[in-house]
Amino acid sequence: MSQDPQPAAGRRAFLGALGAAALARGAGGGDRDWTGATPTRYPEPDVEVLDPRFARYRIGNTPIRRLHTGMLWAEGPAWNPVGRYLVWSDIPNDVQMRWLDEDGHVSVMRRPAGNSNGNTFDRQGRQIACEHGNRRVVRYEHDGAVTVLAERWNGKRLNAPNDVVVHPDGGIWFTDPGYGSMGNYEGHRGALEVKEAVYRIDPATAALDLVTDALGKPNGLCFSPDWTLLYVADTGGGATHGIRAFDVADGRRLTNGRAFAAMEFRGKRGGADGIRCDVDGNVWAGCGWAGDGYDGVHVFGPDGTRVGLIKLPEICSNVCFGGPKRNRLFMTASQSLYALYTEAQGAS
Repeated sequence: MSQDPQPAAGRRAFLGALGAAALARGAGGGDRDWTGATPTRYPEPDVEVLDPRFARYRIGNTPIRRLHTGMLWAEGPAWNPVGRYLVWSDIPNDVQMRWLDEDGHVSVMRRPAGNSNGNTFDRQGRQIACEHGNRRVVRYEHDGAVTVLAERWNGKRLNAPNDVVVHPDGGIWFTDPGYGSMGNYEGHRGALEVKEAVYRIDPATAALDLVTDALGKPNGLCFSPDWTLLYVADTGGGATHGIRAFDVADGRRLTNGRAFAAMEFRGKRGGADGIRCDVDGNVWAGCGWAGDGYDGVHVFGPDGTRVGLIKLPEICSNVCFGGPKRNRLFMTASQSLYALYTEAQGAS
């Protein structure tokens, strides 16, 4: 069967018991066999329903799988539907990696990669990357050429672009918190020359516009499925720490910035990094820096309520939906790449 056969109420009670057992053995699967030699008993104990709304997205007979490990800091997963592959960054190793859907083969796709962080694909299938090391946003053309999309604001160098998304009108939105310039591990140590901000690149004129600098460290970002909201994760630790929501005006401006989701959970406070929306408006956030029982993916309903939790044994930096049906959640988490089938579908 493709679905958990238990009635919803009984299933939730059963999952609660399994959740307690998971905590006893080490939340987040810290002691489980990730090689697959000893399979995990269904239902997956590290997928937790926190609110009944999340139950519909949880599949009873599918596990969290570790697809690859050996990176130093994995980031920026992006799905290419034409090539049926996932690309992601290993920032300190200055490479972009590729996982093939057809046979699970993993290889180096690009080296050097400018210590790239976030990646995405535009409507023409071209990869866009945020390069920490070169402090710029670039596009890889179909003929292999590299086009620099943004590298300066008001004559000063960008700090170290972090994550990027593309609007249906072709506008490219990215964050610039500067993490890659704060040390030599993920880029090149150097002064942050501009205020941390979120920017938009106009598709017609290529002009760069600052859309908000009201956040401490704007990190991951994503649009709602109807493109009327922009969510931004702030990892600055200040008053705006957490996930913020903005109204998108005319497809190019942000208004009405407000708190969407807080990062306190079960007595711990971590942070949200990369985020993605599904077609129902839920926000799936890679979270971490708070330990077992917290690190992994936190899922928030459209009203900001935390409805689900996917526990991982590593800090989760970013997520994206992929696969032919956009129902497989890929998770970059510290040194590893994980995946989980869900009944959610990623927003286009």
